[in-house]
Amino acid sequence: MKSLGWLVLGLSLNATAGEVVNYQADGMDLEGYYAAAQGTPKGSVLLIHDWDGLTGYEQKRVDMLSSMGYNTFAVDLYGKGNRPVETSAKKAEVGKLYKDREKMRGLILAGLNRARAMGVEDVVVAGYCFGGAATLELARSGKGDGVKGYATFHGGLKTPANQSYPENTAPIFVSHGGADKGIPMTDVADLSVQLEQANVPYLIEVYSGAPHAFTVFDSNRYREAADKQSWATFSEFLEANL
Repeated sequence: MKSLGWLVLGLSLNATAGEVVNYQADGMDLEGYYAAAQGTPKGSVLLIHDWDGLTGYEQKRVDMLSSMGYNTFAVDLYGKGNRPVETSAKKAEVGKLYKDREKMRGLILAGLNRARAMGVEDVVVAGYCFGGAATLELARSGKGDGVKGYATFHGGLKTPANQSYPENTAPIFVSHGGADKGIPMTDVADLSVQLEQANVPYLIEVYSGAPHAFTVFDSNRYREAADKQSWATFSEFLEANL
């Protein structure tokens, strides 16, 4: 599990603002995490976890967004209790979903429907690493009714050969580490060309020296400047689109 080292807006490391939400989809028991907006709600965010599943890291981000005035729901794409620790197990879980993208999209939409049952309406979908790739999967599907924007943090950017971005796709924000060895800058450039051709509004930020997973608190990949800059831009993106 990721450690949580960044104190934000007075939240302590162990404090949580939200609650675990159990739901079902595709014959699976799922366990999401929801926090209602503190103060007057500004809108909603649907958050998609990275390859180790929904852990304390995503809960922390949900709480941060709640404190900023956003109803936020972190979805579960793996199943209740399935939080892989070993790298091989993480690769296996994401591999299953990459091989069955229809299932991936269905699980994201199930999370969106569950969030709406709790009062979430207009929403920005965001994700980290694998969750960023899943976010773009939803964007390409054209099934994100009511989605006002998409955001990906150091996520996979490649578009499968049989997919493309519909012209009515909501704005996309991409935050990418310039030193990311797993997702090369050529993928960033290719994505920008695709979005230009599809007339999809987008913003791409590249952070010098930031490796893959630069937002993961207290890891050896964490880069505070890139994390804070991407979060600040994300905050502006939310304000502009919700």
